[in-house]
Amino acid sequence: MSDAKPPVAIDAGDAPVRTGSGYPAPFAAQMGERLRRKLGDVFGLTAFGVNLARLGPGARSALRHAHQLEDEFVYILEGTPTLLTDAGETLLKPGMCAGFKAGTGDGHALVNRSDAEVLYLEIGARCAGETVDYPDVDLKGATLDGRWTYLHKDGTPY
Repeated sequence: MSDAKPPVAIDAGDAPVRTGSGYPAPFAAQMGERLRRKLGDVFGLTAFGVNLARLGPGARSALRHAHQLEDEFVYILEGTPTLLTDAGETLLKPGMCAGFKAGTGDGHALVNRSDAEVLYLEIGARCAGETVDYPDVDLKGATLDGRWTYLHKDGTPY
């Protein structure tokens, strides 16, 4: 762990980029062109995370998922993603936001069905012992032995 002091402020475009997906095959390939700038990590935030996320045309934020412990919030800056939830599909536009309360079981994800990029902020809690259900596929996520792991719904690892 570094003893370096975090910056006071940055240009968000200078934050380190994370591309791709940590999902196991075949799910990772379904995400398409997406990247995240992990803004909260730049400042050493530990109670919640903040990402500046970009979805290329046809890309997804994630598989539809529901957090057990962590609240999540998204704010659309550019583009028109489609929000998928148990209630169906909702077209979002810049200035719109959505929140997802932990423990409800209502899965959510963003899909970019347009020809333009989507840019949005995602903010979420960081809770020890978190588990995530993916209601549309045979997948769940959990912290085991201190690291994030993907499992089949019967508990066997990928």
